[in-house]
Parts: sequence; C-alpha cells; structure tokens
Amino acid sequence: MSSENKSTFFGGAAVLAAGIAIVKLIGALYKIPLGNILGDEGFGHFNNAYVIYNLLLMVSTAGLPVALSKSIAEANALGRRNQVRRIFNVALAAFFVLGTVSFAVMFLLAQPLADLQGDGMAVHAVQAIAPACFFVCVLSTFRGYAQGHSNMVPTAVSQIIEALGKLVVGLALAWILVQMGAPSSDSAAGAIFGVTCGAGICLIYLIVEHVLRRRDERPTTDRPESRGRILRRLLAIAVPITVCASVTPITSWLDTAQVQNILRDVLNAQSAEWYTRQGLTDPVVAAYGAYQKAITIYNLPSSFMVAITASVIPAISACKARRDGKGAGRIAESSMRVGMLLALPAGAGLMGLAGPIMTLLYSDTDHAIADPSMVLLGAASVFVCIMLVCNSVLQANGFLRLPIIIMAVGCAAKLAVNNFMVRNIGAVGAAVGTLVCYVIVAVAELALIKRAIPYPPSYFRVFLKPLLAAAVMGGAVCLIYPFLEGLLGGTLATMGAICVGVVVYAVLVLALRAISREDLMLMPKGEKLAKLLRL
Repeated sequence: MSSENKSTFFGGAAVLAAGIAIVKLIGALYKIPLGNILGDEGFGHFNNAYVIYNLLLMVSTAGLPVALSKSIAEANALGRRNQVRRIFNVALAAFFVLGTVSFAVMFLLAQPLADLQGDGMAVHAVQAIAPACFFVCVLSTFRGYAQGHSNMVPTAVSQIIEALGKLVVGLALAWILVQMGAPSSDSAAGAIFGVTCGAGICLIYLIVEHVLRRRDERPTTDRPESRGRILRRLLAIAVPITVCASVTPITSWLDTAQVQNILRDVLNAQSAEWYTRQGLTDPVVAAYGAYQKAITIYNLPSSFMVAITASVIPAISACKARRDGKGAGRIAESSMRVGMLLALPAGAGLMGLAGPIMTLLYSDTDHAIADPSMVLLGAASVFVCIMLVCNSVLQANGFLRLPIIIMAVGCAAKLAVNNFMVRNIGAVGAAVGTLVCYVIVAVAELALIKRAIPYPPSYFRVFLKPLLAAAVMGGAVCLIYPFLEGLLGGTLATMGAICVGVVVYAVLVLALRAISREDLMLMPKGEKLAKLLRL
C-alpha cells in the first residue's frame, strides 16, 4: 500500500470514527430526555416501533452499500467512469425498489407487526417511522458511491445531519404532544417521526452533494457491463453480508416480542388496546420501557470502541501484508488493552452507581426494574466491548464467518435464558439474558484468538492492570457516594462520585503503567497523548 493510499485509508477511518462517535453522543442526548418526556409506557411504544424498523432496515441495507462501494472502487481504480455510473444507477434502482417494499411492508402491515411485538398500540409509531425505511435505503446508494471513491466525509456528515434531525424534530414533537395531553402511543409516534425527518433531510444533503461533486467528472470511452451482470455481482457480495449482519437485529426483534408476550402472560395482563381504552397505563409496555432506559445507558461504553475498531483492521492488515506476524500480534494486544482500559471503568461505574445514575437521568422511571437491570447491563457492557475489539482482530486476520456463528450461538442462549428468567423475575430477566449472551460470545472469541492467530496477545497483560484499576475505582465510588449523598444530596453526590472515580482511575492507570506509548499510537492524536503523559 502506497503512503498516499495508506494516508487516505487511515484518514477515512478517522473521519468515520469521529462521525460515529458524534452520532452516538447525539443519540444519547436524544434518548435520555426522550425517555423522560415520554415516560416508561411511551418509551416502550417508541422502542417497539424502532426495533421493527431496525430489522427491516438491516435486511435492506446491510450488504448492498458494501457491495456498491467495493464495485465502484474497483471500476474507479481502472479509470472506468462509465462503468462507475452504471453501477451507481443499477444500485440506485435496486435500493429504490427495496426501500419501497420496506416502506410498504412496515406501513401497510403496521398493526400485525405491532401485535406480534405484544404492543398493538405501537401501530402509529410503526407507521410514523415507515418512510424512513425508504429514505435510508435510497441515501445508502449515495453513501456507498462516496465510500467507493475513498471519500468518507459525505457519510460522516450525513450521519451527523440525520442524528441532529431526529434529535431536534423528535424531541420537539414529543414535548408538544405530551403538553397537549396526547396518549402515550401518539406521543411516541411524534418522537419517532423525528427519525423519518432526520433521514429525509440527510437524503436531500446527499443528493445535493452528489450532484455538485459529479459536475466536474470527465467522460470516458470505456464500455460498461450489462445491468443484469452488475446486479448479479452486487447481490453475490451483498447477500452473504446481509445474512451475517441480520443475526443481531433479528435477535433483538425476537427478544422484544418474547419478553413482552411472556410478561403479558405472567402478569395476566390485557391487550395494549384495552389499557388505552380504559385510560390506564399498560404494565407490560411500561416495564419494557423502564428496561429500555437502562439499555440506553448500557449502549454508551461500546461507543468508546469506535476509534479502536476503525484503526485495528487496517493496521493489522498492513502488518500481515508485510508478513510481520509479531507486529500484528503487538497491535492486537495493544488494541485489546486500550479497549479494556476504556470498557472496564465504564462497566464498573455503571454497576457501582446503577441506582444513582438511573435516578439522575430517569428520576420518574420504575426503579425496581431499571436499577437492577443497569447493574447486570453494566457488567454486560464490558463483554460487549471485548466482543467488538475481538471481532476487529479476527476480521483483520481473515476470520469473517466464525464471529457471526459465535454471535448466533450467544443470541440463541439469550432467548433461552429469557424464556426462563423473565417468567421468574420479570423484565429484569431480559438483562440476565443479555449478560449471558455476551459472556458466551466474548469468552468464545477470546479462546478463538488465542488458538487460531499467530503471536496471540497475552491476556495477563491485557486484563490484569486495567481490571485492578477498575476494581479499586469501583470500590472508591461505592464508598464515596453515601458520604457525598449525606452532604450534597443525590444529584451532586452522583456527579461527585463519578468525578472521584475518574481521578482515582487515571492516577491508578499512570501509577501501574497500565498503558504504553505503543498502545496510544492506535488512538487519534496518540503521539500527542504519549508526550503529554511522558510515555
């Protein structure tokens, strides 16, 4: 790989990593106040619709953008501009059809889809987000085209625009409808319509950006392939990727339906429509909404892994291309250690301050469900981060299918555990299933790396010092919180305990020499950080 291409690749990875990190931050800013505006029941309706949307979207868009960017990159490298144009046009037509079908399925079958989730009153939210399926399918064509030209900026910018659109419009509509006294199902529909608006605005940006960029293109004389051949090639790449990527959203969909239908049976609850007609809160949807508020916080630590996973694959791939097995092993070990230095304190903090954090962010939720769920999900978040870093290491070493098989096994275990635990301890049982799932996946992938990769990382060096620092930090916040609560009250005590935890952990990491200069080189601005820390 030439230095210019390498720079472009790493620059593109950094742009995407920064964009995804910003999007995840905006997502947190969106869902935390949204949960407070809608309440447990409304938040349950919102998430019931969103999980259906996410499933249809993944089936429609997981593979084709990758196939499109790969095909365009190959044609562009050969200077075949006419081939590039035809690939784009074929993909645009395919995405238009997929988007139309996805929209029609979600809009016309909204009621049976909502009923299948165990929440018939989510029907309006399902219909409100249905157009987003069409918008995202079409805009994926423009993202794939730009990525095929090694231009990650349109993708990153469009993701931020999409996230800001749903933040502003979704929160505004939710607040207005709640103030008007609308039912929770209608307020949830207004909130989720922000996702549709964000996707629509994003599509407009990408179309304008695409038109402006193509004005300077010069015509070429190459003869493009037939549309049928291009479509077959795109599908040959896209279908396996789609099948693999669909494991998680399918499991999330089944998980949501399973948990709520089991709860409705265990609680001898009426249908969601019955509670709405009576003007009462649906206990099943409200319980699911409280659990989903813990899920919102649990998803945050994994956003720390974005920069690592974006850097690991090209770095290890470059070492393997040079036949530098030891270098690839060192990068794998460094990436896992940095991942643990970020994931372990986050998980320990969520476990140790589960109740105070949930009270700070969601004071009116059902804490009998949200707090114990947060404890379990805090532990699960660490294993999710391990899984994400392991996935990037395995993919860089050519293991593409095994992580998917392992994930499928973990998801099957989750559904089996759910079936038992939800029946015995209620909605918190879903958090137990999540923890079991990711423990299985993380442990299996760690074992696979140790067994199958030349020069595997030392797990002693990866885990020992970060685990020791996180354990001491967790103990410190648990001890300091009751003291601060007596002096300052709950809100200031929570923030104070978090600050103490950050300071304690930072001091321990430096004192234990838990991070090296080589580790920091994997991170953006790593050299400056190393100089600042005198490593």
